[in-house]
Amino acid sequence: MPVTLLDDRTAVVLIDLQKGITALPTVHPAAEVVANAARLAGAARERGLPVVRVRVAFSPDGGDVLRARTDAPGPAIAPAPDFADYDERVPDGPTDIPITKRGWDAFHGTELDLQLRRRKITGIVLAGISTSIGVESTARGARERGYEIAVASDAVTDLVVSAHENALGVILPRIAQIDTTESILAAFA
Repeated sequence: MPVTLLDDRTAVVLIDLQKGITALPTVHPAAEVVANAARLAGAARERGLPVVRVRVAFSPDGGDVLRARTDAPGPAIAPAPDFADYDERVPDGPTDIPITKRGWDAFHGTELDLQLRRRKITGIVLAGISTSIGVESTARGARERGYEIAVASDAVTDLVVSAHENALGVILPRIAQIDTTESILAAFA
């Protein structure tokens, strides 16, 4: 369903647009995803709306990394020292809200909901990597908390084509409205 209206109090939430994630081999060029996310962030800042920059990072001892028996483990990544640094292609804003998560959902175990509610935010626009993990999990968390959600389809990507397509085509439409960056920018007006 096209995004034609956003709540007056809508934040842009950028998921895992950090050096260690944007450097991975994604389905769509990460540079395009990041550029569209930067446009969304700029539009929110121009309107005095919050931009939330979410990253995933872990303690030096790795004690907060989830370890569970699974049939398909995630990619084996040896994080570089700058893994959790925000990608500079999305410029920092002076009022951006940084959130560090330890898992997939940006709401779980963080102060994201508190920060949004204190600012009377009722809607969020999601962008980031990866569609089927961080973005979808955060959308699920936002839905459970009653937020209106829009996902910028050209500002998200994944490491796996089928996972990206399933998230955008099957799961996220039941949780959020999906549209292009351009349409969402027009809805900000």
